[in-house]
Amino acid sequence: MNIVEIKDKSRYNANVREQKHSQFLQSWEWGEFQKSVGNKVLRFGVENNGKIEFALTLIKNNLPFGISYFYAPRIGIKYLSEERLVFLFKEIKKKAKNEKVIFLRFDPRSKAQIINHKSQIVKTIDIQPGKTLILDIDKSEEEILKQMHQKTRYNIKLAVRKSVEVKVVKDIDKYFDEFWQLMAQTEKRDGFRLHNKNYYWKMLKSDKKFIKLIAAFYKNKMLCANIVSFFGNTAAYVHGSSANENRNLMAAFALQMFTIKLAKEYGFKYYDFNGIDEQKWPGVTRFKKGFGGEEVDYPGTYDLVFDSFKYNLYKILRWAGRKM
Repeated sequence: MNIVEIKDKSRYNANVREQKHSQFLQSWEWGEFQKSVGNKVLRFGVENNGKIEFALTLIKNNLPFGISYFYAPRIGIKYLSEERLVFLFKEIKKKAKNEKVIFLRFDPRSKAQIINHKSQIVKTIDIQPGKTLILDIDKSEEEILKQMHQKTRYNIKLAVRKSVEVKVVKDIDKYFDEFWQLMAQTEKRDGFRLHNKNYYWKMLKSDKKFIKLIAAFYKNKMLCANIVSFFGNTAAYVHGSSANENRNLMAAFALQMFTIKLAKEYGFKYYDFNGIDEQKWPGVTRFKKGFGGEEVDYPGTYDLVFDSFKYNLYKILRWAGRKM
């Protein structure tokens, strides 16, 4: 058993795809997008007898004063034995030393296997949503509609009657500014924190099979638009936006239903609404829950500390930055 750097896309994705609810944040394609926005990406695998048993992506993030850390979003450590997990953490620590990285920040999909590492691991601020809603779409459209809330089904039909048109946006150059305006409206209205404009531009200009912009229009005007990923067995709602006006047309409901049907057509088994929280986002959460699905809880975000002195310095600087 050893750690190897994986340079072959098909070999890497073969492992990540086979996990239940395949995580786009650990896909080869997401790593390529991270490179396009200036981040260093490292891909490793736990190899045993020539077979990759577990693959993961580490994204290197740079902080002030020459401090760096690795970030591994949504890693499926539950697919590793305790012995292999310990081995993996030790090997990542070696890589961290070469990269001058002081800690690993990661979002495990299961808490069970990190309990025995409490001396090294500390809970930190959550990066990804702590809870999500995953819809099983490996069934008939009739069955999918049946499990939805009655009001959700009604609003889907209402949007159709009101002549709301939904489509995959292929000309990103033409529609990007309109999409960005909707993102700005959504941030102001719902309190979401946006990345910079170039981040979304780079994302939408990445692999077109992996990332799509799907939008709802009324009289040729964009009312709402979602960035959706398609990877492994799961399509995931990555980012969403909507206009302040014409909300009575229920375009967002038609947009989600179109995306679910599209994912089914492509052969995906799950649709991940990618984040619910009744305290932070009550309206958005109520909207998503109307489509049915299984609630999935994640344990949150953790830091595996390699350099305690510099890590404590980082925490002080972060605290001071929030107070300024």
